[in-house]
Amino acid sequence: MAGIRARGSNFSRTNIFAQFTGLPWGLILLLCAMAVIGVATLHSATFTNPEEAGLPLKHAERFGAAFAVLIIAALVPLKWWMTLAWPAYIATLTLLVGVEFFGVTGGGAQRWLQVGPVAVQPSEFMKVSLTLALAAYYHRIWNDNSGGLLVHIPALLLIMIPAALIFRQPDFGTTLALFASGGILIFLAGLWWRVISAVVIVAVASVPLVYLVVLEDYQRERVDTYVAQLTGAQVNVMDDGYQIEQAKIAIGSGGWTGKGYMEGTQAQLDYIPEQHTDFILTVLAEEFGFLTTTGVLIMWMVILGLGLVIALRASSLFGRFLAAGAVMTVAFYILFNVAMVLGLLPVVGVPLPFLSYGGTVMITTAASFGLICSVHLGKDELLSIG
Repeated sequence: MAGIRARGSNFSRTNIFAQFTGLPWGLILLLCAMAVIGVATLHSATFTNPEEAGLPLKHAERFGAAFAVLIIAALVPLKWWMTLAWPAYIATLTLLVGVEFFGVTGGGAQRWLQVGPVAVQPSEFMKVSLTLALAAYYHRIWNDNSGGLLVHIPALLLIMIPAALIFRQPDFGTTLALFASGGILIFLAGLWWRVISAVVIVAVASVPLVYLVVLEDYQRERVDTYVAQLTGAQVNVMDDGYQIEQAKIAIGSGGWTGKGYMEGTQAQLDYIPEQHTDFILTVLAEEFGFLTTTGVLIMWMVILGLGLVIALRASSLFGRFLAAGAVMTVAFYILFNVAMVLGLLPVVGVPLPFLSYGGTVMITTAASFGLICSVHLGKDELLSIG
């Protein structure tokens, strides 16, 4: 009877309601606030364009679906995620192969699969699947002697195979994000500093070869524009440098406090291409100014910091790597987007999570935070493995 009562007591502690109330609601509410800011900014960015006037409502609807994904992912036990890690990776890799043969082309790139009325971008899902696979891999093989180089080779292959498929689409931004977030996990798993230094040296030395042989013509043009802007050389502002030049004008004209909601000339007159997606930050900066824009970025820093705290508190290696990898996935979205808009990186087509319009990206970001919340709820699970 004592055993029955103990099991019943355990069940009462782990029922759905208890799990739901135990979620990190501070983190989740900050994400909801970010989505509200996104809807408001999108309304201003698309108000004068009849073809885009419905995007803010769609953005809100997609956030509703993303919120459901977040909650469901959070309530899935952490041990289930470890079981699903490899099937998820293989399934997403299969979808990437499917893009090669059945992909839908848009904006000059073949990145989407059409599933009924919905177009999905498997490369975005791979960011989550790769994090799951790497976390599961390192959890299983970890031991006191796991710092050897050979241990990290399978992990590197897990990154390189999907990265090669994504680069062919072509999607340089997502390829960089996979290497960045996956590389951080390999580093956290104990890769030697001398190996990291050697990889960095080889990567830098291979830049000319990549530029000449690997990159497409339009990608080389973006790099040329970026280098020209950094060096102060003449850039054709009506051609390659147009987006960045208009972005800088919008950001600079916003000043400290901005021109006011829906009063930004760059935004309202549609001077900035893709201002509702990759360049949404320019609308925020022009209309709300430096102070508010900085406040939004600080909100993201707080959100990511809360995610890292959850990673540090996890007792299992799988939980630590999973939460840390999910945080890094979102962090590189933000870092690449902000650097791109400011002209610190070439234009690589990376959206700003929850602010930029885009369904697959929103679902991916929500799933990442769902995994972080699952680690929060199951921080003491999986201790018997690894």
